[in-house]
Amino acid sequence: MAVHIVTDSTCDLSQNMIDDYHITVLPLYVQLGEKSFKDGLNITSEEIFTFVSENGSLPQTMAVSAEDYKNCFAALREKYPDDDILCITIGSKLSECFQNALEAAGAFQHIYAVDSMNLSTGLGQVVMTAAELAEEGKRAVEIKKYLETEIVPNVDASFIVDRLDYLYKGGRCSAVAALGANLFRLKHCIAVKDGELKLIKRYRGSFESCVEQYVRDRLQSRDDVQMHRIFITHSHTSRKSIQIAEENIRVRCKFEHIDETNAGCTVCSHCGPNTLGVLFLRKYHACG
Repeated sequence: MAVHIVTDSTCDLSQNMIDDYHITVLPLYVQLGEKSFKDGLNITSEEIFTFVSENGSLPQTMAVSAEDYKNCFAALREKYPDDDILCITIGSKLSECFQNALEAAGAFQHIYAVDSMNLSTGLGQVVMTAAELAEEGKRAVEIKKYLETEIVPNVDASFIVDRLDYLYKGGRCSAVAALGANLFRLKHCIAVKDGELKLIKRYRGSFESCVEQYVRDRLQSRDDVQMHRIFITHSHTSRKSIQIAEENIRVRCKFEHIDETNAGCTVCSHCGPNTLGVLFLRKYHACG
């Protein structure tokens, strides 16, 4: 009996990871004016940034619907009638995906929903852990319990944001903060805390110098970092900034995998261009 992993497009995993682990990814919806698009399928982040620049307002993003989940689960159940399905969603405080997945799963047997309490490759860390455990032959019930007790509480997810206008327009920061960021060249570090986005620090200077300070602060002098995988996830960030992040990661930690991924359309709709994050796991107990 196998376990099939389902997640949503905010996971920001690379296509290679998705293909290698046979992960099913359901798109959230992005509304630009009167037109609706599916994240990662028929819209690009460039189109989103152009829309915001020309219209002065953010696109609307909408969760994967309960009907979408039901259709996906039904198709997987028909194809794999005896297997388990594990659906891992963006955090329930950030989207209605988890509630919709939970509702849809109730119509089937052996389908389980997990709230990642995170987004982007913070969610991706949970998904990849589940996929690796499924490959080892672990059952869905065991994986679900392990994710909820060991992995979800230990995701360290944060981003440094070059500009605050997207967060301001999305209602996640004040006009005063946005104005001050522009006037004083401040770059804000946003972290996921208890399933919500929180401002944890401000940096001053060029984006490249702030990236260096940010990575140092996230990794320096820590003994609680799990060294399996770290993601560098970004939205239209310069190659120089990405290299600075990677070089500073390598100086401070010996990760088995340093994976670079692009932020998807849903995440870009809320953080804007030139955002970069390092996302990893804190130490946890091994499964089994």
